[in-house]
Amino acid sequence: METSNVNRREFIKACALSGVAATVSASTLRGKDDRKVRLGFIGVGGRGSGLLANCLTIPGVEITAISDVIAANLSKAQAVVEKAGGKKPAGYSKNEEDYRNLLKRDDVDGVVIATPWEWHLPMSIDAMKAGKYAATEVGPANSIEECWELIRTHEETRVPCMMLENYCYQRSVMAILNMVRKGLFGELIHCQCGYEHDLRGRIVQGKGTGIELKEGGDYRSHHNRTRNGDVYPTHGVGPMANCLNIDRGNRFVYLTSTASKARGLREWTLDNLGREHPAAKTEWAMGDIVTTVIKCHHGETIMINHDVALPRPSPAFPSIGRVQGTKAIWEKSVDGIYVDKRSPGGKWEQFSKYLAEFEHPLWQRYTKEGVRQGHGGTDHLSLSDFVASIRERKPTPIDVYDTASWMVIAPLSEQSIAAGSSRVDFPDFTRGKWRTNKPIFGFQT
Repeated sequence: METSNVNRREFIKACALSGVAATVSASTLRGKDDRKVRLGFIGVGGRGSGLLANCLTIPGVEITAISDVIAANLSKAQAVVEKAGGKKPAGYSKNEEDYRNLLKRDDVDGVVIATPWEWHLPMSIDAMKAGKYAATEVGPANSIEECWELIRTHEETRVPCMMLENYCYQRSVMAILNMVRKGLFGELIHCQCGYEHDLRGRIVQGKGTGIELKEGGDYRSHHNRTRNGDVYPTHGVGPMANCLNIDRGNRFVYLTSTASKARGLREWTLDNLGREHPAAKTEWAMGDIVTTVIKCHHGETIMINHDVALPRPSPAFPSIGRVQGTKAIWEKSVDGIYVDKRSPGGKWEQFSKYLAEFEHPLWQRYTKEGVRQGHGGTDHLSLSDFVASIRERKPTPIDVYDTASWMVIAPLSEQSIAAGSSRVDFPDFTRGKWRTNKPIFGFQT
């Protein structure tokens, strides 16, 4: 193992500095600072392998180590790195704890975590304790206490943790954020968001995911069997939290959640696999539709839907979106926007008409450079920001407080549903600093 290119003492000092962290565009990676950023990957199945391929296109990135409990996944990922011209990464696949040996390496500056949901925060905590920048894929927190442990670990180590919430980087979403900041919407009042995607076959059978449980399905199946709440809130709430300056002048105060009955997964099983299939006997804990309403400190409300167990056509981006203020409304379902005293005839205007005027600066540069593959180019933007944060030794644009505040919605919604849709208060992970913290996402150097 070699000495880290990113000096640890300078790294810790820089991360401890206060101030606003700037979002860095992909073009910054080709700037004057040419230090290599050495990444480790934990989990290289379907999602992880896609992120790995994307990282290999970012200038100045080396993949030095990979961990996956499935040996075939590990071997395939190592071969991908070698084919791209890199040195074969060290491999760790002995057991579920072997990733900790990857974290001990001196030639790993940061890690990308793309494992089943229940591992995301424990692995992020371990990475920060090892002095490695952590980038975790999206998902639910397992508990409120787990989120507090994430925060405590960051505050003790001063090592950053970023959730790779690619929905925050969508072109339309970043344009909306730009409109909000320029005052087009007036004062924000209400937002709607959520995850709506027909995943019945995947949840029941786990087909195509590379990981199938003994009882059938994959890690999503386990959560649908054992939890009743919104277990996938961050795609929807992340962009809305940025618009509302959550934990940066505003905060989530409380939520209430309601779950419908559970019928969709059983009906799909009976119709497609028959009554004799083992999954036909499964008792699904999660309601087919989970609706959560959040109240914010300044009076705004957010409605979040979780809907994955009923029929619907496959969307390009499986989310809903509405941003509503005193002067304008954006509705994703109709790809429309209406601006008071500007939109003619009291009718929706096509959102594309506003892009030229309100295109976010990051996307202005990105479209000129060439949009990369991976969820409409958003994977590349989030990974590029993570890499740039390591290289420049500064906080990540989606930080540990965002990660905790968005992921904790899952266990809070479970508590509310279990208590008859009662109010459940949000923890203040910033311990009051939200009053003076400044917005960080979407600002350029």
